[in-house]
Amino acid sequence: MNILWQNVYLRALRPSNYSAFRTFSTSSRFNGPRSLRMEEFAPDVIRNFSIIAHIDHGKSTLADRLLELTKTIKKKETGKNEQVLDKLKVERERGITVKAQTASMVHSINGKSHLLNLIDTPGHVDFAWEVSRSLAACQGALLLVDASQGVQAQSISVFHIAKERGLTIIPVLNKIDLPAAQPELIAAQMQSTFGINPAEILSISAKTGKGVEAVLQAVIDRIPSPQSKSNAPAKAFLFDSLYDRYRGVISLVNIQDGILRKGDKIASCHTRKRYEIAEIGIMYPEEVPTDMLCPGQVGYIACNMKESSEAHIGDTLHRVGEPVPPMPGFKPSKAMVYAGIFPVDSSDFPKLEESIKRLTLTDRSVTFQRESSSALGQGTRLGFLGTLHMDVFRQRLEDEYDANIIITAPTVPYKVLYRDGTEKSISNPTEFPDMSDSTTKVREIQEPIVKASIIVPEEYFGDMMELCYSRRAEELDHRYLDTGSDASSSRVILTCVMPLSEIVTDFFDQLKSRSSGFASFDYEDAGYQKSDLAKMVFLLNGKPVDALALIVHRSAQDTISRTWVKKLHKVIPRQLFEVPIQAAIGKKVIARETLSANRADVTAGLYGGHYERKLKHLENQKEGKKRLKRIGTVDLPQEAFFDILKR
Repeated sequence: MNILWQNVYLRALRPSNYSAFRTFSTSSRFNGPRSLRMEEFAPDVIRNFSIIAHIDHGKSTLADRLLELTKTIKKKETGKNEQVLDKLKVERERGITVKAQTASMVHSINGKSHLLNLIDTPGHVDFAWEVSRSLAACQGALLLVDASQGVQAQSISVFHIAKERGLTIIPVLNKIDLPAAQPELIAAQMQSTFGINPAEILSISAKTGKGVEAVLQAVIDRIPSPQSKSNAPAKAFLFDSLYDRYRGVISLVNIQDGILRKGDKIASCHTRKRYEIAEIGIMYPEEVPTDMLCPGQVGYIACNMKESSEAHIGDTLHRVGEPVPPMPGFKPSKAMVYAGIFPVDSSDFPKLEESIKRLTLTDRSVTFQRESSSALGQGTRLGFLGTLHMDVFRQRLEDEYDANIIITAPTVPYKVLYRDGTEKSISNPTEFPDMSDSTTKVREIQEPIVKASIIVPEEYFGDMMELCYSRRAEELDHRYLDTGSDASSSRVILTCVMPLSEIVTDFFDQLKSRSSGFASFDYEDAGYQKSDLAKMVFLLNGKPVDALALIVHRSAQDTISRTWVKKLHKVIPRQLFEVPIQAAIGKKVIARETLSANRADVTAGLYGGHYERKLKHLENQKEGKKRLKRIGTVDLPQEAFFDILKR
């Protein structure tokens, strides 16, 4: 009888009923309606907007207050920063947004209900691709600036992205309740930097809720409604996707024209594949199923897509038999940083590979391919948008999939140009050609460069110049950002061109430490340029360790080689024979440390007799060490890799 009831219970929770079960289980936390009549919201009462800002300027906190004011979520005690839209554990622990989140709200003004679709975007430069995708589904954006920190590097970057897309910008000054806030000065900064009229700037405190109602009013008054037609053929713009283990790929769409209903058969302009809509709805902020999505609305559809690659970001969906011209999509994301990921226990590789594949379903910007190492065994080589993106991905692997991993030193993609006109992109140092070998037929090596922007108080300007020059920066230029008379608070924006490889190491840490945390940093791709690079390998007892290979610039090879051989000398356990630790470029050794032998006392058991008895044992030991050095291998434990490769 118990087995019978167990089977009934399991059937009740089968995948087809999962969404209803999930909505019921979360209804106590959110005020999501049981049903919404989407046909009541015509395009003229719809507002689609994003929140854009530099990291830690209060985007997620403002989103919380907007959701509370519209009664989308239950209001908590004043000052509690719940950050409802930061759903990942890593986002809550670090206090940053790494994944754009969509939430719909219904707000009534003068007896008229408006449907507001909010997209909370990340603020770090590594996730700029998320921001550009989100803005494509909007007609306006809230540009949030911290009243104590002022205009930062990423604020300028996201402002220009929004302007290029023709979005209406609503400037908002946040954190005016802080003792260090300078609203008048920061408003002058925004005027000189963005050309914004100070009279249009809204002053708020997202933490306390002061002034947030004016933001809702401004969204309705200033942001234009979507220009969509209900009588046109159905056209949906796919701007993001997520993965559900029960329903497959969930696509986030913006309905450009027409109406989509549950049960409609749709087709993709990109893949030409056909699907049937199994579920359709809006994010309120959790998934709430509806009967349809109407023109101008933002929501989700589940249509039994099995593979994440089928949901092509930037794709146009239409009803079968009613083809429409595809909308211009996005530039595909380009990996800027590569790193090898290996399991600590080599037998865990199948589990690790499966975990990475599942995680990349929710993070489409990560590139994936297998690789193997003689020292670390089977692993994968992943491409990321930046070093923070890499670190967040590592933490999600450890938190969500309980993975125990080793990450190799990050590298950037280099271009190798051959004499016959061909070129090859290389991100793995083991594949880098030996430039000292004349048979390689390599004409030149090119490395990626970026255009960097640093905003810093004037007192730290000299330190920033020194830091940039030490990282091979060129074309340095600067201008004063502030127009105020207070010289102590004036800030400088420094622009330069520098190699990407100089940024992916400890550049950001140095930037913050030299500026006492006041500097902000942003960069964008600037192509490739010729560079004098070489592959550095590390030899243990004359044998190379491929997992430790590096690509370095000739100007820094001596410093890097000495640093790394000293680090290896500290972490490698002593052997029964003397171990030379060498850094080599080509056939030339440029740095060396010697690990002394772990000498056993072979004469401890001898007593009395002639001294030649002891000499005989010592000579035997010496011969044995020579033989070991000739044929012996150095065991480099996984703990040593942890110590060497940790940031």
